Amino acid sequence: MSLRMTLLNAYLRHFVRSSLARVETPQLARAGMEKSSARLPVSMRGINLHQESIPGPGGPIPVEWLSAGRADRRKVLIYLHGGAYIMGSPRTHRMITVALARMTGMRILVPDFRLAPEHPVPAGVDDAVAVYSWMLAQGYHPSNIGFVGESSGGGQCFAALVALTRRGFPPPACIAAFSPWVDLTMSGASVKTNAKREVMLPAERAAEVVGYYIGDSDPKDPVTSPLYDDGPTPPTLIQASRAEILLDDAVRMAARLEESSSDVTLELWDDAPHAWQFFGGLIPESKEALTKAVAFLKTHIGA
Repeated sequence: MSLRMTLLNAYLRHFVRSSLARVETPQLARAGMEKSSARLPVSMRGINLHQESIPGPGGPIPVEWLSAGRADRRKVLIYLHGGAYIMGSPRTHRMITVALARMTGMRILVPDFRLAPEHPVPAGVDDAVAVYSWMLAQGYHPSNIGFVGESSGGGQCFAALVALTRRGFPPPACIAAFSPWVDLTMSGASVKTNAKREVMLPAERAAEVVGYYIGDSDPKDPVTSPLYDDGPTPPTLIQASRAEILLDDAVRMAARLEESSSDVTLELWDDAPHAWQFFGGLIPESKEALTKAVAFLKTHIGA
């Protein structure tokens, strides 16, 4: 483990996890994430940034387009950000989206989808579906579109696929999910066995956060918990850490996809924090994971 990763783990445990454990409301958590992410060292040099709105079921969906240099305009990654469905935005995730823009040479589209508890499930998933269907209407081919996301955003990639399939849309070319949250019943054994090792997510608040997102709805509905879907996916890459509480979400999702004859690759790291890819090139292990993910995406998008 690199020195930077060691320091990052210590910072996350003593500052981020403790903050998430005591924050009083989703709105305060949201404001805190926006404030802390604004201090991250993200260089926008050479990055093209364009903002617009896409029609959505709950009103216009703000989106951010990012690209580096002369990007291939035909190939697009839809990045669905994490934040437990209650926080996060295109702004908070520029460290990883800028890294992906530079490393892939593709355009990155980041929707600012609706968040719980103001907009519970399936609002955010419906927004992701609206963005994808809009892209198809603009002439983008499914083989040139990939879904990427971390944490709840990783789960949302699979949930959006379930919703797209139900509505008869063709699937995207591939999915890359980092530490995906795919089981909102929180039944994975690692929720308990990794509770002390986990440096970012306070397991004791999981049920509360789930309640914000799903309310009284069925936590096993595949649009909420795509682990309980039984359909195939396009080629899929899942990366997770053996030290996080969502380890079993990743492992069980990969096993489920293998049973449905999907092309799935599971990559596990030791001692990395939850969704460490978020930190882009700042941490060697983050860059290594993203390099593997980029190779996967380049193989399948436009193939």
